[in-house]
Amino acid sequence: MIKTVIFDIGNVLTAFNWKGHFESFHYEKEIFDRIVAATVQNAAWNEYDRGVLTDDEVLEQFIKNDPGIETQLRESLADIKNLLVRFDYAIPWIQDLKSKGYQVLVLSNFFHKAYVECSQALDFLPYTDGGILSYREKCIKPQPEIYQKLIEKYQLTPHECVFIDDLQRNLDGAAAFGIHTILFQNQAQAIEDLKKLGVE
Repeated sequence: MIKTVIFDIGNVLTAFNWKGHFESFHYEKEIFDRIVAATVQNAAWNEYDRGVLTDDEVLEQFIKNDPGIETQLRESLADIKNLLVRFDYAIPWIQDLKSKGYQVLVLSNFFHKAYVECSQALDFLPYTDGGILSYREKCIKPQPEIYQKLIEKYQLTPHECVFIDDLQRNLDGAAAFGIHTILFQNQAQAIEDLKKLGVE
């Protein structure tokens, strides 16, 4: 019987609105395209997103990639409040699960700057029962340590948990501990998959 529902954050409870964020600075198209190429299309972005690189480290990587737009890169990455948007269903979904007696946790490779600056997009966090954000634990999904830390911290019985994530590699890491998993595509599909596990 499932007792705990664990959510990933990115692309499950929030959307990554990089295009809207950079567009809000009204750069010319050439500059906009160069910023995109230097940041979200740069391999360093994935390391940043996973909590491996710090804010300063990733900015230096981006500038190294295109030093001609250093000013615009510093400007656009100094304020990233618009980078994340919360899905409207996040809080009601969490509240519904909790009203039915389920424990709700998060387990996410969330980077520190987004957590600090995107508070409006992350305002669902107080509605949960806690969880683990990778930057706090100094380990990231799919490293086994992060799943072990969650299990130990909340004294979970793995087969009584289900983890919802949009990346299969992260689900494989959870499944190795005996946690049920759901590959997230959209809320309706995830709710149907939860029902198959007895989560109504």
